[in-house]
Amino acid sequence: MTPDARKWAGVSYPAVRVGGMDIILIPGFWLDASSWDEIAPALEKAGHRTHALTLPGMESADADRSGIGLRDHVDAVAAAVDAIDGPVVLVGHSGGGAVAHAVADARPDRVSRVIYVDSAPLGPGGVINDELPVVGGEIPLPDWNVFEDEDLVDLTPELREAFRARAIPTPKGVAFDEQRLGDDRRFDVPITVICCEFSSAMVRAWVEQQIPFAKELATVKDASYIDLPTGHWPQFTKPAELTDAILSAVGHA
Repeated sequence: MTPDARKWAGVSYPAVRVGGMDIILIPGFWLDASSWDEIAPALEKAGHRTHALTLPGMESADADRSGIGLRDHVDAVAAAVDAIDGPVVLVGHSGGGAVAHAVADARPDRVSRVIYVDSAPLGPGGVINDELPVVGGEIPLPDWNVFEDEDLVDLTPELREAFRARAIPTPKGVAFDEQRLGDDRRFDVPITVICCEFSSAMVRAWVEQQIPFAKELATVKDASYIDLPTGHWPQFTKPAELTDAILSAVGHA
């Protein structure tokens, strides 16, 4: 592993497993490792080890994001996996779910479960979101009217203000680059989808109806679902419930 990879992953030496699971927490757009601050302590109290990541270009509002693409985020998470001695659980929120899926593709023998928080596996050739407004080559947190009503459920004015204060622009390439996958063993990795904006019944229906964007999910051999009704940012709107859902999913790892 290169020094840069270790730096991005926030890991400087191999971790030693002593029980519990190593859980890598991957933030979604506009967020860094601190977005898991209300989740990680409870996971650790339950006996697990957490590795909340700040991905390349997301170190601060003033960080250099030029030239950073989706693969840079995938490689940073893969480096974190490589720095841990033993199997890992990946937790990906929103766009972080696409990163987690690519890491399961890159390290299928190291990932014991992927947990998608209001997210789902992104198939080859897909993009996370190429419709977000770009400003100066990066994607700042947009006005709230850009989001759907379902996104904003339970996100109070106070939470919106706090979110905007902490938001860091996302590199354009992360949102616009096509997903690259190449190992069908990714479909052997068990997954759990934590359904927030849309119920598990709706997601299962999309799979059964063979909706194109659910094709990758439909191909996973072991998929389970947990309903957590809220908006797109449960780590802010329902952190205790999200922690419980993650612990439930990790229990199957």
